[in-house]
Amino acid sequence: MRRLLPKDETCESRDSGTTDQSPANILPKPANFPYPYAMTTLAHHKLLTDSALTRLWTVLDAHTPNATRLVGGCVRDAVLGALASDVDLSTKLLPEHVMKACAEAGITTVPTGIAHGTITAIVTKKPFEITTLRKDVSTDGRRAEVAFTDDWHEDAYRRDFTMNALYCDQDGTIFDPTGRGVADALAGNLVFVGDPDQRITEDHLRILRYFRFAARFTKGALTGPALEACARHTAMISVLSVERVWNELKKILAVEDPRAAVKAMASSGVLPIVLPEAKGISDFHNLVTLESDAFLDGDPLQRLMALLPRDLALVTTLCNRLKLSSAEGDRLKAWARDDTRLVSYLSAREVRQALYWMGNQTYLDRVRLAWAGDPEPRRATQWRTMIAFENGFVAPRFPVTGNQVIAAGAVPGPVVGAVLAEVERWWVANDFIDDELSVIERLKAVVQGLI
Repeated sequence: MRRLLPKDETCESRDSGTTDQSPANILPKPANFPYPYAMTTLAHHKLLTDSALTRLWTVLDAHTPNATRLVGGCVRDAVLGALASDVDLSTKLLPEHVMKACAEAGITTVPTGIAHGTITAIVTKKPFEITTLRKDVSTDGRRAEVAFTDDWHEDAYRRDFTMNALYCDQDGTIFDPTGRGVADALAGNLVFVGDPDQRITEDHLRILRYFRFAARFTKGALTGPALEACARHTAMISVLSVERVWNELKKILAVEDPRAAVKAMASSGVLPIVLPEAKGISDFHNLVTLESDAFLDGDPLQRLMALLPRDLALVTTLCNRLKLSSAEGDRLKAWARDDTRLVSYLSAREVRQALYWMGNQTYLDRVRLAWAGDPEPRRATQWRTMIAFENGFVAPRFPVTGNQVIAAGAVPGPVVGAVLAEVERWWVANDFIDDELSVIERLKAVVQGLI
């Protein structure tokens, strides 16, 4: 096979038993690299002290020494001083050898993606994905046919971004086959491995993954060859399954601050394809700004609402098109359907009534978006108070039943529901009056008026 990446001398010497750990060999510094030295080890990072990982690594290393390394996001996050929740490993071992070694050690394995070389090992209830080193044989933009390899560089070359093509051995040594992955991670540069157009053509989902990772790691506005390549290939998005599109979009919207990424999605032509229902991004920008200024947690569904007009038919179409879950769809449609008048100066009584009719979640969605759309910052305290009201509100139980309506003289049938609805409106308007006699008198009056 033609070699597509230059050999990393550190990896080669490591495999042959002699390791040169000088920064120059492990990580060639790119021009204008703003850091005084290149990170070369994670030996003291918490990632490497995990007892479950240590046990798994020991089992695999006993089968074939120095054949297994941490890979991808867990290494990238460790370089940035964070601890990833998901830990993935790459190995020269074939899947069946991984499963055999684990079985002999009493470790449960699940063949989650064995056709592509991935099995999941469960160690003390913690899952670890272990994937045999691979190279692409053929790709069609959605799926790849792969072949196993023992070449770390071939495995690295099929990955999406340089900061994700990082490996780490059990001693904590970082291996950076592209020569710039660590530097790009530290600088917040999202760079495709190799040619951006080729990477996107191989896997169209990388367009959306670009914006997701850019939202997490890129500092400032998105520019450069990677974004330009995404803009050139927007038509490829339509080939992807809607489930994968929604999964990536939701992850983008869940990032702490996705404003720059969503702005770039709009300007590059990606957002109109992913979300043709979007009305614009100004309300979205305002909402995320509000969250930051008011120390509120971001909510991906609220952020989606900020991109959409509050139109029930349009929202219903979107829910069906992207195949949102029932819970997600119900929440979006409740927001779109509600027409309660919300202003910052509602009285406590009016807030309780709104909460009762709308429900806590729809109330929160409407209030946050109304606050984000309010151009007057002096009303922030009022909006914040309205949000605080929701935290302690529990809807009181309506004290009238259908049997009571019938006992008051109504004939069983549709009129019972009409009476209940009328009495409930009166009860809520009177601030959930807790006077049984008054409620009974009102019930009798309504029954007499409707029969």
